[in-house]
Amino acid sequence: MEKIKSLADLKKLQENLLAKTELQGNAANSDSRIRVRVAMATCGIASGAREVMEVFIEEFTKRNIDAVVSQTGCMGYCYAEPTVEITLPGNEPITFGFVDVKKASKIIDKYVLNNELVDGIIPVNYETIYHN
Repeated sequence: MEKIKSLADLKKLQENLLAKTELQGNAANSDSRIRVRVAMATCGIASGAREVMEVFIEEFTKRNIDAVVSQTGCMGYCYAEPTVEITLPGNEPITFGFVDVKKASKIIDKYVLNNELVDGIIPVNYETIYHN
């Protein structure tokens, strides 16, 4: 973390943190927004899920993409960690496995922005029970 040397540095840090909090926080109207859930159980964290989540937050903030980024527990795909579930508005969720920092950027460029599928999709073997 950089040292804060002035009031301007402090304000910049505050703005960055508020933008990240917005992406992680308010899930109201999430059906009309892109939803990204990063599996952050022990196996996910050990495989790099925290860094993957940061990429989604930073890129969505930088590109002004309206999304909700949150963490979730184990999705049951420990063999494919880090795993990320993405729901585009009006679509069923898609879970991607073996997501590293580079692949997260590719998912944003191809799938989130252009609705093009990317390698690494894990076949659905469960029913989504998410309720707003």
